[in-house]
Amino acid sequence: MTPNASPAPRVPNAPTAPVAPGSPRRRTFLSSSALAAVAVAGGLPLLSACNNAKDGKREEGATTGKNAKALLPTYVALNLVAPDIPSKNGSPVGFTQSIPTPALKTAVPEKLGKGSTFKIMAPFWGSPPAPDNPYYRAVNEAAGVRAVFQNQDGNVYADKLGAVLASSTIPDVVVIPAWNLTGKIPTAVNAKFEDLGPYLSGDKVKKYPNLAAVPTDAWQRSIFGGVLRGIPMPASNVINLVPYYRKDIFDAKGYQLPETADEFLSFAKDITAARSKVWACDDMKWASFSLFGVLSGGDKALMWDMVDGKLVHRVETPQFLEALEWTRKLYASGVVHPDARVKNQGDAGNRFTAGQSLIYTQDISHWYAKTAEQRLQNPKFAMGAMDYFHHDGGDPKLYAVQPASIWTFIRKGAPKEMVEDFLALANFCASPYGSKERRLTEYGVEGVHYTLTKGEAVKTEKGNLEVNGAFDYTGDPAVFIAHPDLPEVAKGQLEWLQRMGSFTRKSAFYGLTVTEPNRWATLDADFETLEDDVVRGRRKIADMQQAVADWRSKGGDELRDWYRKLLDDTGAAKG
Repeated sequence: MTPNASPAPRVPNAPTAPVAPGSPRRRTFLSSSALAAVAVAGGLPLLSACNNAKDGKREEGATTGKNAKALLPTYVALNLVAPDIPSKNGSPVGFTQSIPTPALKTAVPEKLGKGSTFKIMAPFWGSPPAPDNPYYRAVNEAAGVRAVFQNQDGNVYADKLGAVLASSTIPDVVVIPAWNLTGKIPTAVNAKFEDLGPYLSGDKVKKYPNLAAVPTDAWQRSIFGGVLRGIPMPASNVINLVPYYRKDIFDAKGYQLPETADEFLSFAKDITAARSKVWACDDMKWASFSLFGVLSGGDKALMWDMVDGKLVHRVETPQFLEALEWTRKLYASGVVHPDARVKNQGDAGNRFTAGQSLIYTQDISHWYAKTAEQRLQNPKFAMGAMDYFHHDGGDPKLYAVQPASIWTFIRKGAPKEMVEDFLALANFCASPYGSKERRLTEYGVEGVHYTLTKGEAVKTEKGNLEVNGAFDYTGDPAVFIAHPDLPEVAKGQLEWLQRMGSFTRKSAFYGLTVTEPNRWATLDADFETLEDDVVRGRRKIADMQQAVADWRSKGGDELRDWYRKLLDDTGAAKG
């Protein structure tokens, strides 16, 4: 989370894009189509690049080890302000106190931009601000560029992205979330975007000190087709998908949190009062995967791991079916809010704050967002985060998420001057907490977008409208959480992440961007729809079992062999 972040983070609603583990900052984006840091102790994963090299650049597989080392920027730590809460078990650092304006540091002492104009295509949820608003102008002026945003509806961004990348002309700069790396888009990324290695690899990155302070894991994840192509949005590797509960209501009624999956089902029945329009929970499918120790449901590479000496996909595991069956029981028992039953519709977060659903699962950023939203409307409102447990009791088995989940790319063939100005903007926007530059990118212009109240920056109505996304994409520092206006929320977020981080392990392909061969690009395209049909009782567990058998026969086993070769070449991520 960013300092005093906007109370309404610009993320897709869970109904249209159920949750994606990744960054705990407000720039986290949520999706179940493809779900995202701290540098790995002892170095990078040792998976090697795969085949199909052209001109030394790889179209398939992943690049790691010595090949990756030659591409990665040199890491140079940048600590302008000591955190109030240090990182632990892979969590971000945290800040619970505001920094007075006079104490803000300078992170970009010299304006690096030379005035280039470039168009940026990016997803946006909600009503985007005017193209030439004061916030855009202020950041552009400070960075020395003119970035023109072409904001697109985030709910249909994948369709727009596919069409644009298939065309002969593309915008100068394009934002691509990990959950849109499906179908032919990964191949298009390799073909359509510039190699940033000549500008950033090794010590070259020192020209851009804020980019040099981006964790190495995030840069590793930004290698596409054997080339360093993307500017990453770093993320913590701890799951950011949180089962929230209405702490104020639980405390008032004396409810005790369940500690097993069976207890949860029984508890949910007890607290549901449909006639009073109160249901125990909203859709719990994604939370169920963590309760049952299922492999990650997003990034395709993280869906594979070694189990008892065999490489298996998440859908082949008994835990996957057990999680679906448990969620199906929740739906069948009538404890899930009706708006989630036929399909996820409406806003699960609004149902939660209205007291219609007492438990719902969303990104960790919602802890701050909902608390800030409700503190004037309902001062008694309080939300808590339920710790994951193993479905039959005991410690959970959680899997690390990727250390970056959104990238910004510049088109192949862009003039050198434009690339350098794009990197100048990225460096400006990657300024860390405690800097003047971070204050500008997070809050906009004082007196226009925010005012100072007891030393804290508080957004105005105009600030909430205009300072909402955009420059989040064009550069980010290492992930952090900062809520000086709600320090108890920042503390709660960090403590939850640290507890869950202690039970987190890295699967075999952690930290890699793997490009699968095109012939298998749509092999698993129907699984998510089938999952939703199974948990809602429209299809049976047997239908999922048959779908898995069909997947194996139609290419799943071949894809396993392909991943196994990738693994066998040099080994797997450890942790």
